[in-house]
Amino acid sequence: MMEKVFCIGDIHGCFDRLKALFELLPVDRERDTLVFLGDYINRGPDSAKVLDFLLELEHTHAQVVFLRGNHEQALLEYAESADVELLPSLRVMGIEATIASYGAGMHTLQSLSCFPERHKAFLSSLLFAWFWNGYIFTHADISNALIERYVDGDEPDEASLQQEASLLSSRRFWEREEYSRDITVVFGHTPFLSPLVRPRQICIDTGAVYGNVLTALELPTRRFYHA
Repeated sequence: MMEKVFCIGDIHGCFDRLKALFELLPVDRERDTLVFLGDYINRGPDSAKVLDFLLELEHTHAQVVFLRGNHEQALLEYAESADVELLPSLRVMGIEATIASYGAGMHTLQSLSCFPERHKAFLSSLLFAWFWNGYIFTHADISNALIERYVDGDEPDEASLQQEASLLSSRRFWEREEYSRDITVVFGHTPFLSPLVRPRQICIDTGAVYGNVLTALELPTRRFYHA
């Protein structure tokens, strides 16, 4: 049987949609790989439940890849710097809904004390990108320099990832005519009413937190699932 990859777009605390979507996916727990594109938290009501669900998948499925979104990046930057000037942007991103999902108040945010240790470890472990069979998965955008590293099997160093962190918020994919390698980039971050499929790009953020569906993509068949 051929290995498959099932890739899930931006969840944003929408636990009910995530659970419903997952029940639709014909995943072989031992053979197939699950890839999550980041933005698990904020705006929706159940970020804590979402993280619990994702962590459970690591115990029930052999291969799970968790990528970092700009919402996780912003939270981690605040946790590291304690810079109060980051708070307004975090509020705009819906951090208050995340804190409320833990039954806590905003005063717990600075030390992330409302997050269980397993959730903090999970957020710190998120990857920037992942390469498989001609596809690169990332949250929003990726540079050709990093594409070269992933395709060649070289792990990017910390300095490279720090330089790429701003791309987690990028919406400049419209400007990309081609990449340095013969690959297709699968990403989220920019919501559409239905998946965006271009010659070398597939976006599967379909705005679940805004009342639309949550989307998964099955590869290599390019079949879409929605809930």
